[in-house]
Amino acid sequence: MAAELKRSIPEAEVRLIQSSGGVFEVTVEGNLVFSKKALRRHADPGEVIALILGAR
Repeated sequence: MAAELKRSIPEAEVRLIQSSGGVFEVTVEGNLVFSKKALRRHADPGEVIALILGAR
């Protein structure tokens, strides 16, 4: 995911923060744009990128 983000949005600052329990959340400037925990599913291919670009 980090590599996909850097390819699609080269200026993005990508930080991976280790967690447990299958939590996968993506925030943009402090705003939650995707939460696997809340949605109870993995992101579809390209979904996170589209959400990030829409949040900018």
